Amino acid sequence: MLAAVALLVFIGLLALVGRACLSSASAEGAGHTAAALKPPAASLTGLAAGACQSFAPTGKSRDHTVFIDPGHGGPDPGVLGRTASGTQLNESVVALAVATELARQLRSDGYGVVLSRTANTSVLRFDPSEVNSGAFTATQVRRDLQARVRCANSSRAAALISIHFNGYQDATAGGTQTFYDTARPFAAQNVRLAQSLQSAMVSRLNLTDRGLVTDDELQAPTLSDRAGSYGHLLLLGPPEPGWLDEGTSMPGALVEPLFLTAPAEAALAASPDGQRRLAAALAAGVESYLADTAAHP
Repeated sequence: MLAAVALLVFIGLLALVGRACLSSASAEGAGHTAAALKPPAASLTGLAAGACQSFAPTGKSRDHTVFIDPGHGGPDPGVLGRTASGTQLNESVVALAVATELARQLRSDGYGVVLSRTANTSVLRFDPSEVNSGAFTATQVRRDLQARVRCANSSRAAALISIHFNGYQDATAGGTQTFYDTARPFAAQNVRLAQSLQSAMVSRLNLTDRGLVTDDELQAPTLSDRAGSYGHLLLLGPPEPGWLDEGTSMPGALVEPLFLTAPAEAALAASPDGQRRLAAALAAGVESYLADTAAHP
């Protein structure tokens, strides 16, 4: 990750750290049929409307669930990009569109899906009076990420995919990158998942391969001293008392398929066809990982 990446790229990650979408429909609008979450997810409280939603497979069940987290949302738009034609893109909206399409494809292939959010909102519910000047504080970002962790763990998913998009001050910078954590008991699975996702994205999107990066190697601005000393992405890293009370309990990876600040790459993210291509690449990566895991437990 580039050291000078704008802080907005990482405000949704909160670690030492990282409107677009023309099809900004919610998961329901994309043809999903919501199913009641199984306990303990049903007991989660304080969530925004449409957050932490479970969807059954539409194809023959493969007895696996995938947790999909569209990064940012609501008062946290993430990276702001623009196509050559002038269409403005918000990372939060593009991530949701790709996540929604990824969920549709995975369900069709027989996988259950849990989406951390199904609308352009945060995952944790915040009263408008809590949001200062329309933007989250670092503490609110951290609380929202902890809600995503609780949702992920309640899903009992076999894999976690967090979808983000990159940004940089130089519009010529571009490419595909995947992040993972090595400090977890399932670090080996994290590596395999990250490798599978990165390989599928590079081969299907034909963008520069920026490789795999462990989340403790990120060179980016910190939001607080504690974030810097923690040194991991909250959605992927280990628990730490007083900072991250609960860590995710399944292998996971955070993907950044392209740069929204690169006009040609932004055009791919802006179009419905491009979003389908992005989702298909991610589906291929996660399904390859799950198939390999089943063959070599």
